[in-house]
Amino acid sequence: MTSPFPEMKTGLRLGLATLALTSCLAALLAAGLPVRAEDNPVLAKVNGVEIRQSDVALAEEELGPSLAQMDPATKKDNVLAFLIDLKIVAKAAEDKKVENSDDFKKRLAFTRSRLLMDSLLATEGKAATTDEAMKKVYEEASKQITGEMEVHARHILVETEDEAKAIAEELKKGADFADLAKKKSKDPGASDGGDLGFFTKEQMVPEFSAVAFALEPGKISDPVKSQFGWHIIKVEEKRSRKAPEFEQVKGQIETYVTRKAQADYVAKLREAAKVERMDKPAEAAAKPEAKPETAKPDAAKDSKMAPAKK
Repeated sequence: MTSPFPEMKTGLRLGLATLALTSCLAALLAAGLPVRAEDNPVLAKVNGVEIRQSDVALAEEELGPSLAQMDPATKKDNVLAFLIDLKIVAKAAEDKKVENSDDFKKRLAFTRSRLLMDSLLATEGKAATTDEAMKKVYEEASKQITGEMEVHARHILVETEDEAKAIAEELKKGADFADLAKKKSKDPGASDGGDLGFFTKEQMVPEFSAVAFALEPGKISDPVKSQFGWHIIKVEEKRSRKAPEFEQVKGQIETYVTRKAQADYVAKLREAAKVERMDKPAEAAAKPEAKPETAKPDAAKDSKMAPAKK
């Protein structure tokens, strides 16, 4: 079961949606870190130009998903081969004065601006992720979670009402619920005795939730029809939902605080900037543009096998 803590979401305009460090930024930052020679061996030379282990690491950041399915040895070999070709072709481009073309200059200017943006936003995001800020977000999000009712239940799912009624009769005669679930339920969780774990009302289809939350612990329902078939429900326990420990969700909170700080910073810069949109009529351009969406903690739901998940 996943942590019932809020997923952190945010949005930004003009390609800033994720505001994660791009591969280019990762390369830029990594390039600025001191690396001891013994930890950064030369792996190849191309016309006398060295390719070191740190170059391979930067290239892996750049190539990213295309390397995901490779084992470490294959990945290293492919990246090194790529870097060798890169050096060869780049030298040929220099010889042909490609850097003097207008297209190259435009691309270089764009890449420089992107790296500057990413570097500054990374700094702003890091500065915002103080323990105090993260604890505040945790406390606010916890208030949204604490107090919500959860039910721990089992169920047996069959196709017809007659089957459900027959199972209900067996249960009334003392049959074990978990054993019957293993034998007769068509739900994928049947092997666990029909155990659904804890869930909130919104996590189940309405027909199921209405009955489960009305039952007292230890009680078994009459047949209940839903879009998935017919259910027999047994409530094991009820409790008031609690927030997870801070350390369990610290990573989510850090991401949320970082991205919100970056979004707020961009919004502040936009407000101070003079932006003229030549692609829009004067009336539309004069209207204030929508501010970046600020992230708001939303109560995430546990991920488990449940009727609503089918």
